Amino acid sequence: MSYKTIRLEKDKDGVARLTLARPAIHNAMSIELVRELRHAIRAIGEDAGIRALVVTGEGQSFCAGGDLNWMKSIMNQSRAQRIAESSELADLLYEFDHLPTAVIGRINGPATGGGFGLTCSCDIAIGSTTARFALTEARLGLLPANIAPYVVRRLGLARSRRLGLGARFIDAVEAERLGLLDRVVAPEDLDKAVEEELGPILSCPPRSVAATKRLFDYVATREPRDCMIYTADRLADAWETAEGKEGIAAFLEKRPASWVVRRGSAD
Repeated sequence: MSYKTIRLEKDKDGVARLTLARPAIHNAMSIELVRELRHAIRAIGEDAGIRALVVTGEGQSFCAGGDLNWMKSIMNQSRAQRIAESSELADLLYEFDHLPTAVIGRINGPATGGGFGLTCSCDIAIGSTTARFALTEARLGLLPANIAPYVVRRLGLARSRRLGLGARFIDAVEAERLGLLDRVVAPEDLDKAVEEELGPILSCPPRSVAATKRLFDYVATREPRDCMIYTADRLADAWETAEGKEGIAAFLEKRPASWVVRRGSAD
């Protein structure tokens, strides 16, 4: 598929890069962008050769939330149409969150509204010192509905309320302190920081990465005792896989496992 609002690339090591490509309007979300992102995410999920995904924005911003023209069009829609388009955004966030690959957010600039939600959905979020964040919906008389599950999961209830109820902006340093970002670096060091996160991920087999994400999703909302049968079964499964056998053999033989990728020069 030829995309108009995003770019999707994959390098020789199986690292995909998904770029929001509407820099003139700070990569704001339109329904077209949402649909293209959903198509790209499905393609990534179906590509066994993709081992990690880096998500970023073109230009000076990561994502400025909803496109003003999209918001204007919503004003003239029926309630059913509004729910339908809102559901597409909710589906996008769910599909993005449930990708089997590790997702690194390269947060190159401001992220508000939906961009804030995308940041929360990344497995690892690395931000530039130029990044700023806000849940701006309340200021418009709206609410951060579709992104709320991911915001609350990442920040916790109290911090989500503090940011959401006043629609206040925070800088990258505070975002790191609150847990929205995992690392903050200067703009010129952003790519280096992403590579430093990719290295360990590419030392693990894709199947284990996907299984670990599913495991964490399962145990996150359950009591430890309720997880015991599930976790024991998953570990037994892992011991029986080719990856499990190769990983243990490589460890005992003091050699790199067959899946280990050592990143070289950029393509």
